[in-house]
Amino acid sequence: MIINILAGGPPELLPSLTDKKWQDSVWIGVDRGVLRLLEQNIQPFKAFGDFDSITTSELLWVQDRLQDIEVFPAEKDEIDLELALNWAIGQRPSLIRVFGATGGRMDHMFGAVQLLYKGLSACISIQMIDRRNAVSLHMPGNYDIERDESYRYLSFVSFSHEIQGLTLRGVKYPLTNHTIEWGSTLCISNELIQQRGTFSFAKGILMMVRSND
Repeated sequence: MIINILAGGPPELLPSLTDKKWQDSVWIGVDRGVLRLLEQNIQPFKAFGDFDSITTSELLWVQDRLQDIEVFPAEKDEIDLELALNWAIGQRPSLIRVFGATGGRMDHMFGAVQLLYKGLSACISIQMIDRRNAVSLHMPGNYDIERDESYRYLSFVSFSHEIQGLTLRGVKYPLTNHTIEWGSTLCISNELIQQRGTFSFAKGILMMVRSND
């Protein structure tokens, strides 16, 4: 099972939600995200939020069309996206995609990036996707990267104090057994030059960002 979560970020940053590549998934709406799903004739399986970003009449409209909706108080310890992500992780899917988490308030965006860490501890892959970017976190190991025409650039950033033993193959700027520390931009704006590339590392937590202009 694949779970897609739509948060309430700026709609202009969203990819097409009706693209066939997302259709093999269960959709979850978060706050205003559930309204946007229904407006595009996508039926959410479940919804979470305090719904302070929609009007009372909009919330009633959503409740008429959705059986499983969890409404929380505005004052709480977790943001709405974390509540939805906790539920999604509990379903043990093969992949979670998060949309609508970039742009708008930067505190929410950086909080959403931090939430990717939850997937590592649960051994579940989480991708944060918008119109131009796909972000994911990785534990030490060996990984393949397939060419995707949606993303020209390939960047790596240390999510921990340092990354040890980073090796990049099949890319414009290869590396062998390199150490990357916090604050380094060495691995920004690389590019695949083959149909498939690889990256591997021995220690740390690595963020991969695939992006386009």
